[in-house]
Amino acid sequence: MEKSCTLLIYYDKGTPAIANEIKEALEGNDVSAKIDALKNAIMLLLNGETLPQLFITIIRYVLTTEDHTVQKLLLLYLETIEKTDSKGKVLPEMILICQNLRNNLQHPNEYIRGVTLRFLSRLRETEVMEPLIPSVLQNLEHRHPFVRRNAILAIMSIYKLPQGDQLLIDAPETIEKVLATEQDPSAKRNAFLMLFNCDQDRAVNYLLTNVDRVSEWNELLQMVVLELIKKVCRTKPSEKGKYIKIIIALLNAPSSAVTYECAGTLVSLSSAPTAIRAAANTYCQLLLSQSDNNVKLIVLDRLNELKASHREIMVEMIMDVLRALSSPNLDIRRKTLDIVLELVTHRNVNEVVQTLKKEVVKTQSGELEKNGDYRQMLVQAIHACAVKFPEVASAVVHLLMDFLGDTNVASALDVAVFVREIIESNPKLRVSIITRLLDTFYQIRAAKVFPFALWIVGEYCLSLSEVESGIATIKQCLGEMPFYSASEEAESNDSSNKTPQNTSAIVSSRRPAILSDGTYATQSAASETVFSPSTVAQGSLASGNLRSLILTGDFFLGAVVSCTLTKLVLRLEEVQSSKTEINKAKTQILLIMVCMLQLGQSHVVPHSIDPDSYERIVLCIKLICHTSDEMKKIWLESCRQSFVKMLSEKQLRELEELKAKAQISNAQPDDLIDFFHLKSRKGMSLLELEDQVQDDLKRATGEFTKDENDANKLNRILQLTGFSDPVYAEAYVTVHHYDIVLDVTIINRTKETLQNLCLELATMGDLKLVERPQNYTLAPESKKKIKANIKVSSTETGVIFGNIVYETSNVMERNVVVLNDIHIDIMDYISPAVCSDSAFRSMWAEFEWENKVAVNTMIQDEKEFLDHIINSTNMKCLTPTSVLEGECGFLSANLYAKSVFGEDALVNVSIEKQSDEKLSGYIRIRSKTQGIALSLGDKITLKQKGKSS
Repeated sequence: MEKSCTLLIYYDKGTPAIANEIKEALEGNDVSAKIDALKNAIMLLLNGETLPQLFITIIRYVLTTEDHTVQKLLLLYLETIEKTDSKGKVLPEMILICQNLRNNLQHPNEYIRGVTLRFLSRLRETEVMEPLIPSVLQNLEHRHPFVRRNAILAIMSIYKLPQGDQLLIDAPETIEKVLATEQDPSAKRNAFLMLFNCDQDRAVNYLLTNVDRVSEWNELLQMVVLELIKKVCRTKPSEKGKYIKIIIALLNAPSSAVTYECAGTLVSLSSAPTAIRAAANTYCQLLLSQSDNNVKLIVLDRLNELKASHREIMVEMIMDVLRALSSPNLDIRRKTLDIVLELVTHRNVNEVVQTLKKEVVKTQSGELEKNGDYRQMLVQAIHACAVKFPEVASAVVHLLMDFLGDTNVASALDVAVFVREIIESNPKLRVSIITRLLDTFYQIRAAKVFPFALWIVGEYCLSLSEVESGIATIKQCLGEMPFYSASEEAESNDSSNKTPQNTSAIVSSRRPAILSDGTYATQSAASETVFSPSTVAQGSLASGNLRSLILTGDFFLGAVVSCTLTKLVLRLEEVQSSKTEINKAKTQILLIMVCMLQLGQSHVVPHSIDPDSYERIVLCIKLICHTSDEMKKIWLESCRQSFVKMLSEKQLRELEELKAKAQISNAQPDDLIDFFHLKSRKGMSLLELEDQVQDDLKRATGEFTKDENDANKLNRILQLTGFSDPVYAEAYVTVHHYDIVLDVTIINRTKETLQNLCLELATMGDLKLVERPQNYTLAPESKKKIKANIKVSSTETGVIFGNIVYETSNVMERNVVVLNDIHIDIMDYISPAVCSDSAFRSMWAEFEWENKVAVNTMIQDEKEFLDHIINSTNMKCLTPTSVLEGECGFLSANLYAKSVFGEDALVNVSIEKQSDEKLSGYIRIRSKTQGIALSLGDKITLKQKGKSS
């Protein structure tokens, strides 16, 4: 019953051509009018119209036209129309066409012959084809290859008809003879394809007879050979050894398409290390030789699949994969780095890091506009390598610290995070990192990077020289105190927009300076700048220094500076014996903090200091004036201990994710295991032996076992009609990425034959039906399985509804059974995913669609409610478990998921327990598209009440 679809043209039916107008145009002598009329007729047929009155007109007036375009459109028309009646018999009008088709097959013009043969290859009516067989066979010997190749396809089509083997008994033998003498590559490919589909043994025999010449064949024929090998090896796995040799020989073919298919076929047929290594090597060569970015991305996907199942072999290819970084495309570079990072081992980590280091240096050239983004990816990759293998950190950390002042803030931020983690995990590098950081401190320009750098200085400056250098560096970046002259504050409002007269220029040059302890440091000329009130706002934007950022009103940074200086003073008390020096340092730092508070309460900054920063700075002043051992311990030890705990939890979380990714497979107790050592090795190649070993290992570890969750499968069966309906229907719904497949089982529960039974479906949302419904005849108490394919274009909740229409022999009226609606859940499209905190915050700020859902639940425990939301939405909680521990009456957590369409779904849960033990708060959903935000919001609103809902 399945119909072949060969042409699909969209046609706007807003102004349809009237059948009479088409008929008049066809009856006229104007060829161009006939062409337009035929096109209109074909488009109307494709869009569901029948136009039965046109058929006789076309036979009378169009059949005899010699124009090639008209003849081609005529064949398309004949292909599109219904050729059988309601009982399945060929229409008598079709017999009138046979003589015309026979004339075309004997036409002196090869184009007419070729298109007619191509039309015959799409016909399924035996009554029409049978009288044309002698003419089709004659065309096998035609001089033109276009005719011969279509004649072979026509013969294959005839042979595949229900009674085709009786119409053309010796067709495979005839085609085999043609194959032996044919010189045209396309015709030869079609001949081999015919044998492949109709007489597989002959195709295999021809392949094995010419096995030495396979590498010389045309790429079209080689592609069919690979298809044949896959088909044969699936049915006869024991014979795949001799075919794998052919595949390996084809790996050196000049065609990229053939080598790609060879590699894929090799992986699907063999798990021997030699075969996998050859396939991986082929993919790596394609990665370098192909210029198309889409091809490179597809090849990287194949390498990623190999990495999942054959990691040990892919580890050997890591440097070949890294060569893909030469592509300027960011997506290719990102995917390459993702693959490489999972293949890094102790053996190759040094080579990988050196390559990444060279790439970082290349990004300094500034030739490409996306160098900053690429540098950020490289920094993250090096960071991941250094965390896994701390011994390589020393080779890159100093180079990366040069980028703390990078104009790309995200890249500089990643460097700061990397340095902070490395200085804790590599105690031997602490002194050199601190020295380097203090030297490059003047280059930092981003307000987001300064807190990291200041925290490192405050925590890891331990010796006397380091503490003094740290204080001196921060003081130089802050410049002279006070930040402004109080006596001139009144004049600042009037002169803020004027050009300063007595202000020294800010220059970016730096020169060495001798500190009080005799050590050298780099002094910034910006520290000598004298700021008048009129230049506070303007000068801050120009210089971009620590002082400049504070002068623009960044008092959070001022609070971080105060905390860092406080830590350095407290540590100075431990390492400095001179009370005079300690008191001098305290006095200078107190002056800085007081000046910050004074600046925050003045009118020379855009806004006054915020309460949190004010309290923090005041706390630092109190702590310096009145120090206790307990407070000193909290400030100098507890902060770093918390950081160490955070790092250990992060590593633990990464290990858990790796374990979750690992495939858990168990063999059944009664599974058969073949011990190849006890087998005869006679006639077996090394590749076959390796393959046998791998198969035994897989069978022993249960990798071949794929048990489906039967309970989950039963949950996907939906009842569409009631048990008392004359027609019972149920559907099994399968959601696979962009497709939804409905396997509908229809049972006739009556004692009558149901005629013209049709399953009519319609959709709501971004769902589209692929096929038009067909009519079926259902015998009494019999059943029929119907498949319906639906395309999905976005992550929106959709609805499928419809009915079953049928007729009975007694009553000619159409009966209708309305079906239950099928709701396609958003949970079928999204899956839990992981991203970094910085990436989450970046996406949260970027995404414009937000759906805010108020918490309304019967659950009284915060963690229980969070777990319920996670289970209901199929999302991953990014907030560490340790952060959620304890009872404090409120909870905030971030959830993340990714859809099959690549969309990101971000959720923030913020809840608080009220005095009446009820939970209140909001769940905010953000995404780039409206559909996913609305659908997730509806899901949460429906499910948040409690587990019973």
